[in-house]
Amino acid sequence: MAAQSTMQVYLNWARERLHEMDAALESLGVKAAEAEAASKVKTDEIMADLKKRRSDLEALLKTQAEAGEAALASAKTELDAHWAGFEAQMSAYFEAAGRQAVQQQATFKDIAAAQAKAWRESADRFREAATKVTTAGTTDLDAVLKQLKSDASAAGAHLEKLKQTGSESWSVLSAALSESRKAFDQANQAAWNALKGPGAKS
Repeated sequence: MAAQSTMQVYLNWARERLHEMDAALESLGVKAAEAEAASKVKTDEIMADLKKRRSDLEALLKTQAEAGEAALASAKTELDAHWAGFEAQMSAYFEAAGRQAVQQQATFKDIAAAQAKAWRESADRFREAATKVTTAGTTDLDAVLKQLKSDASAAGAHLEKLKQTGSESWSVLSAALSESRKAFDQANQAAWNALKGPGAKS
C-alpha cells in the first residue's frame, strides 16, 4: 500500500497542475486572439511557450509514472521547476498583455475551478482506495476523508471570496492560488499517508 500511496500523491499532484495549465491556456488563448497588434507578437510567443511547457510537463510525468516509485523522488524537483517556469510565463503574459484586470479575473476563476475539480477527484480516488483497505481502520480513514473535504471547502471559500472582489492584482490572485495549491498538496499527502498506516512518513 505504501508504494500505491506514494504514486497516488505524485499522480494527484500531476493531475492538479495539468488541470491548472489547461484552464490557464484555455482562458489565455481566448484573449490572446484579441490582443492588439503591438502586443500580439509577444503574447503569441508566450502562449507558444506556455503550451510547450505544458506538453513537456505532461511528457515528463508520463515517463516518470512509467518508471515507477523509484523515479518519483528525483523527478519531483524537475517537475517543480517545470511548474515554476509555467507560472513565471503566466506572469509574463499578463505583463505583455498590459495587466488586463478582466482577463486576470477570468483566468483566476478558470484556474480556481480547475483546482476545485482536482480536490474533488483526489477525494474520490482516496475514497475508492480506502474502500479496498480492511475495515479495521475505516474510522480513521473516514476522518481523513472528512478532513480532506473540509480543507477543500476552506480553500474553495477563500478563492470564491477573491473571485467576488474582482479587483485584485495578478500577484495577489496568484498567491491565493499558490496557497490553495499548497493546501491541496498537504491534504493529499496526509490522506494517502493514512492509507499507509500508523507512523507513515511523507
